[in-house]
Amino acid sequence: MSETPDAGFDMNALLQQAQAMQQQMVAAQQELAETEVEGTVADGLVSVTVNGTGEMLRVKIRSDSFDPSDTEDLEDLIVAAYRDARARSDAIAAEAFGPLTGGLGGLGGDPEGGAGAPPMLGF
Repeated sequence: MSETPDAGFDMNALLQQAQAMQQQMVAAQQELAETEVEGTVADGLVSVTVNGTGEMLRVKIRSDSFDPSDTEDLEDLIVAAYRDARARSDAIAAEAFGPLTGGLGGLGGDPEGGAGAPPMLGF
């Protein structure tokens, strides 16, 4: 059995495309890491800032806006503000990676179908 290369298949071109895609993915991830997104609840009572990868950067709580003896409500507001910021961050990530992962046929991305940045592809 002899192997003959397929005349219509250029392995070097495929590898170059893969390397270009890897560079685009790295650039997009760097850009996301530098992007800041804010989530707020209760008309700005609590604001949480995350980067484009979902890492929490800051929490702001409006002074004199809650009862110090009732921290449970404040805790819930912080979680809600984080979820708001994270949803915005995920939407930005999906927008940034959509064109890069659209042709991968299910590789990368969230297997549950949710928005989010796909994992690094190791080419």
